[in-house]
Amino acid sequence: MQDPARTQGVTHRRDGHRHEEPPRFERALVWLRRDLRVHDHAALAHALAAARQVWCCFVFDRAILDGLLAAGRRADRRVEFIRDSLVGVDAELRELAAAHGVAGAGLIVRHGFAVAEVPRLAGELHVQAVFANHDDEPAARERDLRVHGELAHAGVALHLGKDQVVFERNEVLTAGGRPFSVFTPYKAAWLKALHAAGPEALAPRPVAPRARALAPLPEELSGPRGVPSLQDLGFEPTNLHELKLPSGPAGAEELLADFLGGRIERYHETRDFPAVKGPSYLGVHLRFGTVSVRRVVREAHERAAAGMRGAEMWLAELAWREFYQQLLHHHPRVVGAAFKPAYDRIRWHHGKHAEAQFAAWCEGRTGYPLVDAAMHQINGSGYMHNRLRMVVASFLTKDLGIDWRRGEAYFALHLNDYDLAANNGGWQWAAGSGCDAQPYFRVFNPVSQSRRFDPEGRFIRRYLPQLARLPDALIHAPWLARPADLEAASVRLGVDYPLPIVEHALARREALARYAVVKER
Repeated sequence: MQDPARTQGVTHRRDGHRHEEPPRFERALVWLRRDLRVHDHAALAHALAAARQVWCCFVFDRAILDGLLAAGRRADRRVEFIRDSLVGVDAELRELAAAHGVAGAGLIVRHGFAVAEVPRLAGELHVQAVFANHDDEPAARERDLRVHGELAHAGVALHLGKDQVVFERNEVLTAGGRPFSVFTPYKAAWLKALHAAGPEALAPRPVAPRARALAPLPEELSGPRGVPSLQDLGFEPTNLHELKLPSGPAGAEELLADFLGGRIERYHETRDFPAVKGPSYLGVHLRFGTVSVRRVVREAHERAAAGMRGAEMWLAELAWREFYQQLLHHHPRVVGAAFKPAYDRIRWHHGKHAEAQFAAWCEGRTGYPLVDAAMHQINGSGYMHNRLRMVVASFLTKDLGIDWRRGEAYFALHLNDYDLAANNGGWQWAAGSGCDAQPYFRVFNPVSQSRRFDPEGRFIRRYLPQLARLPDALIHAPWLARPADLEAASVRLGVDYPLPIVEHALARREALARYAVVKER
């Protein structure tokens, strides 16, 4: 697999001027994966510079979709989000090609196993090269190796390159040339690398100047035309549209404009309060690449450089995303094991009682309002506020003593913006088993967190309306309310809302005892 930077079709003369080289390939295929957009797209820019004719494809990979269907996820918001986004990508491709005099272009969409569909499509189009952007998830790298083998057997080159992060793999290392395992020094090195790289690091990868190379879809091309329906894929509509989550590149631009229009200035003050419109809500768009990470980081970096504190905090969050990406690249074992091996000695709770408590956690029936409201949020929308992700993860691992991998898997199935690197990193942080994790002895108090970050109970009331009439002082811990207060609020504990399934102070002591094996040699 070659570096696409060598196929850009642009060289620099000694006098410093650029000149174009003739295309190396007659035909090329761009394989979209987690980069569902047209503009500022590295692989597409490389392909357009390297070939006379270029097509774009996406594969609804059964290696992924069959697992969702087997888990009973016929209504999966992510599949619908991707499908809707592809409609936007197809429209943008057609519009861009038409603007350059090319009629009949568009996105090729297939439903099958990517390891077979991509080589088959490459053969039908008679391309000499396939271009795609890196995906560092272990399963994706295995898939790419298999595709590379199939293409190589047919004499077709596979060019992979960077697009979903600003700095990847070995680009930000310690002074000793090793990957970072603590975020703060990583962030310092990341910012230093950003400064040293200059504007080019965040510059858009231009597509429009060479859009004339976009080719019309051949008449003899097999398979269906256009983007398939959810029903064609074996899935059903969800409540995605009711949630008004905008999809595709246009949706990403809408959300980014809304955030940059003023909310970013107070991001550092509002980001931890789930009842406040504080986050950018771009997580799902960064996950599926409907917005360029270069664009997002550039917007944050320019404002941070001007002294905007909210932008500085947002830039740090974007650096966290890349920290976890490089961690997964260098330590793929974290997918199933603790980053700190000692934590794999912890004996998590099992059996009927643990299963009942896990079910209560999943369904938002723990008796702790902030935890339950957060679980109702993810179950109903596929989104959970970042502060709450930490709270519910701490509750599952520390209060209930249940293996972090079970919570990680639940999030993986339900989060719209599920990203293996970030999800794994976040869960291991909460469990204390990851790099740069919170100390094992730090246990989030769900009541204190509720009083601090939802002081008026606005978030709780939204997702637990049965508690809505409780006063602010009591809504965080209804079991502490007097019978008269409960009666006045029409709340019957154990009927309208459950009693706590654990007593936090006792659970904390048990957690410290359970984690004692971490200190043993």
